[in-house]
Amino acid sequence: MPRKGMESERRAALVEAAIGEIAHGGAGAVTVAKIARRAGVSAPLAHHYFGSKDAILLAAMRHILRALAAETRGRLRRAETPLARVRAVVGASFAPASFREENVAAWLDFYVAARTDPATMRLLRVYQRRLRSNLLHALRPLTPQAPEVAEGAAALIDGVWLRAALGETDAPERTVNEWIEARL
Repeated sequence: MPRKGMESERRAALVEAAIGEIAHGGAGAVTVAKIARRAGVSAPLAHHYFGSKDAILLAAMRHILRALAAETRGRLRRAETPLARVRAVVGASFAPASFREENVAAWLDFYVAARTDPATMRLLRVYQRRLRSNLLHALRPLTPQAPEVAEGAAALIDGVWLRAALGETDAPERTVNEWIEARL
């Protein structure tokens, strides 16, 4: 008889293994067998828990997005002014964890997969709406153009994050904050 709680531990191990496998060879090279081997479980058990490789990869991205949401909430709790709230949202987007090799690989594959997979596209839209909503909420007391600034800042965050992940800029947070503050 399996230990109580084993399923959640195995699911978590499979998610972490998927993230590691994506970093190792990209999502195209990932197989359920490789993920299962890295997690220390059998491929049939991985299929039992998730049903498919795509479902495991989607769960891996949800895991990363939950960590980003937790980082954002933590920073927002400490922010005492609207501008500090804006900076908290921006800062969370550029937190050190988002630049870990495995997270960068997962994000890049996530964007590519969203082009063709409806479930991945839905998850990407959730992330995008949450980012804009957090920015909009913080920006409303600061400018009547809050919707436009939030939209531009969200797009800039994604673009500057990509450049930073590829090593093309060393001050991504400052770049975005300066852009936002120039519009206030």
